[in-house]
Amino acid sequence: MKRILILLLSGCLLCPLFAQTNRKIKELESRRGALQEDIARSETLLRSTRKDVKSQLSDLSLITNQIGARKKLIAQMESDVQSLENEITSLQKQLALLQKELKEKKSKYEASVRYMYRNRSIQEKLMFIFSAQSLGQTYRRLRYVREYATYQRIQGEEVIKKQAQIEAKKKELEQVRSEKTNLLLYREHEREKLELQEKEQRALVANLQKKQKSLQNEIARKRREAQRLNAQIDRLIEAEIAAAKKRAEEEARREAAARKKNGSKEKGGPGTSGNAGKTTPMETYRLNPADRQLSGDFERNRGILPPPITGPYLIVSHYGAYEVTGLKHVKLDNKGIDIKGQKGAQARAIFDGEVSAIFQYNGMVNVLVRHGNYISVYCNLSSAGVKKGQHVKTKEILGKICTDASGNTVLHFQLRKETVKLNPEVWLGR
Repeated sequence: MKRILILLLSGCLLCPLFAQTNRKIKELESRRGALQEDIARSETLLRSTRKDVKSQLSDLSLITNQIGARKKLIAQMESDVQSLENEITSLQKQLALLQKELKEKKSKYEASVRYMYRNRSIQEKLMFIFSAQSLGQTYRRLRYVREYATYQRIQGEEVIKKQAQIEAKKKELEQVRSEKTNLLLYREHEREKLELQEKEQRALVANLQKKQKSLQNEIARKRREAQRLNAQIDRLIEAEIAAAKKRAEEEARREAAARKKNGSKEKGGPGTSGNAGKTTPMETYRLNPADRQLSGDFERNRGILPPPITGPYLIVSHYGAYEVTGLKHVKLDNKGIDIKGQKGAQARAIFDGEVSAIFQYNGMVNVLVRHGNYISVYCNLSSAGVKKGQHVKTKEILGKICTDASGNTVLHFQLRKETVKLNPEVWLGR
């Protein structure tokens, strides 16, 4: 019977304790989750087997991003191992305290058992009760005998309960130790992968250094193409801004005329003086109400906009000016970001908007989508599935991304607020 009671109490106590430990472990796992997803996505992308400079630069960028993600993951695992070590220390202290409490309760229980053993016979209890000198004392002795029996039973139950708590705490401690062991093994596995990737990165860098002239020519070619592409995008955006301003001005004129007409009627005719005919200068109107609403909605989604590409992807070229890892005097300047996806990946709208322009450059199709005074730009498409003036919804497909002769499927993506270039990465979610 005692064994059954211990098992029942253990089951009741294990649930909340294990739930707490599982929450801690899941919390640590969630910290690593996003980094693991980044690495998994990048590892599913096909890497070029060609040995030309363009393909090797793409591979170098891909490997460099994977190395960065893996280093972050290993650093996170280091932190998680320390957290689990702290949890183990805490559980060990809790276990020691429970064992101390159990020892005290056993001591009290043993003392009560010895006392009851010495006064175990019914005759002795009856003699103790009825030897009282008054009725009141008899009642008090009777209550004492009953309460002591209850006290002894409670002491026994507390010993059993404390034993169950100790068993639960031991299992909880074992679970955390097991998680720590698994994490240490996983960390070593990731370190081995990191070493291999760093070796591959060094080999690529060495190979590119041998092709210094070809490398510089490729960088110069990419820079010229980017400048011409950005100049064309700038012209289209300036035209779109002018059109939006014109729409706003026309709407403002209509509203002013309507107010003037209504004011004249209320005052008794067109000759009535007052403020009804006054209008705000046209240059203050940059957006009409619908565009202002759309711009506000777009801004509220900063940091959670969906990626502009379908399927697994990896950002292989970041926004702004930066040096290529391992290569001296090789500097790139990106006005957007380059996103590598799988063959067959498609570009998709990051938010509701209107297709404001579709144009071709170097045989590739490029699409501009206006979201109020924000404009998203999708370049390097093999075909477009939308038309100019078409309204699109968030995640609606805009076209298929081109896969080049080297097997690279890369979307060049930009984000503007009117003519101001923005870093798309701070606007996109994971």
